[in-house]
Amino acid sequence: MTQTTTSPATTTEVDALIAANIAASLAEIPHPSQPKGTNIYGTTKVFPDYQAEGGETYFTLVHGIAHESSVSFVAVLQATRALRKGFDSAIYFYGPGSMNCIATRGFPTVGDSGFPGEQNINGALETFIAEGGTVYCCRFGLALHGNREEDLIAGVIPCHPLDVQDAVIHYARKGAIINSTYMV
Repeated sequence: MTQTTTSPATTTEVDALIAANIAASLAEIPHPSQPKGTNIYGTTKVFPDYQAEGGETYFTLVHGIAHESSVSFVAVLQATRALRKGFDSAIYFYGPGSMNCIATRGFPTVGDSGFPGEQNINGALETFIAEGGTVYCCRFGLALHGNREEDLIAGVIPCHPLDVQDAVIHYARKGAIINSTYMV
């Protein structure tokens, strides 16, 4: 079997071709397409800004891992917003979600941010607790991931694994709005 080969282009020729393709790609669409500060989304709020009435409760379940998605962080922000609307607001972290409650997060030392935003969940939980929110954390979820109860963020309440279901029953019987977040 015979095979014909052609002489490959030189590295300089290939680099020049790539540089020309990069320039052409960048020139196709002007950047930035809109200057900073330009509104590209409307601001109309569709639903009323509901406030709590007569001791209403908002209960959030979090089964998401810190930093693996925005699920856990957004759940804390929603629970905080409910708290600020006057709801008795509580969050229950269970399974891998329990890792969100650890105060010893950081690199190279506790409290440092090894990447921008590493301490966001800690700060948001500390704010939620300081403003009167209640945070529960499953002990079994902690144990599954080698986290120690003594390393919980101040004010987080450690709970027995069987408390997850009973907490849902408790808050449902109170008529709570239940926001259950789950990340797989």
